[in-house]
Amino acid sequence: MSNRFYKDMKLKEVPKVLLSSANMSAMLLYIITNAMLFSFLMTHENIPQQMAAWMLDTGLGVLTFLLVVNILLLLAGNVMEPSSIVLIMAPLLFPVAMKLGIDPVHFGIIMVVNMEVGMCHPPVGLNLYVASGITRMGITELTIAVWPWLLTMLVFLVMVTYIPLILLALPKFLGMMPW
Repeated sequence: MSNRFYKDMKLKEVPKVLLSSANMSAMLLYIITNAMLFSFLMTHENIPQQMAAWMLDTGLGVLTFLLVVNILLLLAGNVMEPSSIVLIMAPLLFPVAMKLGIDPVHFGIIMVVNMEVGMCHPPVGLNLYVASGITRMGITELTIAVWPWLLTMLVFLVMVTYIPLILLALPKFLGMMPW
């Protein structure tokens, strides 16, 4: 086997690689720690429960509820890490979605797509920080480069949210879900 595909790392390069890995890990852990702290504060102050009660009390329709959910999750994606958002928001938004007759699979996919959009925009977008570390580009420069893809993801989010047949047609066709 040729050495052009698998290059050996020299012993003198190991400290540099370890330091680079430590820097990347520290950056990501700092972001996740701050997001978890924010998540704890929101939960401690019962903000998600108050938001769920407000949504039920205002009598939102399905389309308006889905718009509010998307805006809420996109805003949360600005300051929180995805697992925190899911742990806090899913138990509160899911019962409201069920009361409004939204398919659980559809609602779950909406949440996942929102989380991915959140991973790709600052200030907490972990994917941006990982890409920044790999490409050695600044966050601002990288955000500008990602902008067309982020817009594409937002268009996809709107389609997924308001045209559930896109998501549910195949499982229904295969008999995995009732029509």
